[in-house]
Amino acid sequence: MQTYETARAAWQADRADFEARGVYLPSVVSYTPEEWKRDPRLAQDGMARIAQDVFGYGGFGHNSMAMDAPPVMLTDPNSSVPALLTTTIDPDVFRVLFSPNKAADALGGEIKRGGWLDDVIFFPVVEATGEVSSYGDYNENGNAGVNVNWPARQNYLFQVIKEYGEREVERGGLARVNWVSEIDRAAALTISKFLNLAYLFGIAGLQNYGLTNDPNLSAALTPATKAAGGTKWVTNGVVTATANEIYTDFESLFYQLTLQTGGLVETDSDLCLLLSPPASVGLTATNSFGVNVGDLLTKNFPNVEIITIPQYTAQGALMPQGIPGGEFMQLIARDLEGQKTAFPAYSEKMRAHPVIRARSAFSQKVSAGVWGTVVRAPAAIASMIGI
Repeated sequence: MQTYETARAAWQADRADFEARGVYLPSVVSYTPEEWKRDPRLAQDGMARIAQDVFGYGGFGHNSMAMDAPPVMLTDPNSSVPALLTTTIDPDVFRVLFSPNKAADALGGEIKRGGWLDDVIFFPVVEATGEVSSYGDYNENGNAGVNVNWPARQNYLFQVIKEYGEREVERGGLARVNWVSEIDRAAALTISKFLNLAYLFGIAGLQNYGLTNDPNLSAALTPATKAAGGTKWVTNGVVTATANEIYTDFESLFYQLTLQTGGLVETDSDLCLLLSPPASVGLTATNSFGVNVGDLLTKNFPNVEIITIPQYTAQGALMPQGIPGGEFMQLIARDLEGQKTAFPAYSEKMRAHPVIRARSAFSQKVSAGVWGTVVRAPAAIASMIGI
């Protein structure tokens, strides 16, 4: 009958043959002796002996369960299944959100001008001239004429490249993500975000300006000093300026607008007030009569529209594309005698170029063009910084 000693010797003799065939079992010390299979007590005592001889600790005790198996497990201890089998993926894809694009909305929408073949666009500006003279049957004095200027803007063309591989697309499908569709969406979002920034800040190095930095705009006003100190409406998330102080800053801005336009702008004109979301909290400040700033604005200026633009906030970690000088505000008369004050202009909103197929991947260029914001009547815009 095979004993533990003979079973162990047999395993040691066969170990090299197993390893030569690619089977490595470093934890196994013996075959299971035949006598252990017939007598559980012998198996229990034998495993205690192996523990003492091989591992250096004592037996398992009399209450331990006998095992009709090799003295040591051949596989790693485990009591579960692969985690993948108990994992699922939510079918609803949540997309990361970005600050809204508001530049075009503020001015009534963007307008297409020219195309991607054009480098420069001219905007004719006609000014009436003339003078009168005393009447006389034979007098030849007095005249009427026009003066024409041709301010120019330069086109800025830009592009993004969409790339995706066959395996990449298939693996995305395993995760229930429409990979190509998401890349298309990312390209469109990238272009729209850049257009929005160009409408606000233009393109450095070109005759391409934004609503905040057109060289023909008047200098920004400085808010009045507040009783709490400084010029800000909101400090560390708290409205520190009073309702009357905030409303006074708006009145100063409106006064500047009427002064610049020579009376073309009145209290019932179509106005839009642009400021950042944090600064707009100041419009909720309430005076001693229970009336907040927003109520005062809509009562005295019935056609004013308040629009928040995230990029009008002070430049910082949360808004690196903000205004370096502090919280910014603009009051704009959208039109003067039926003519638009300003409009965001693009040459190409999105041009999709041919899809290029590689051996197992695809790429496609998408381009667009922008003129910035064309300010035709800079006198109809008044600005204030540091609120």
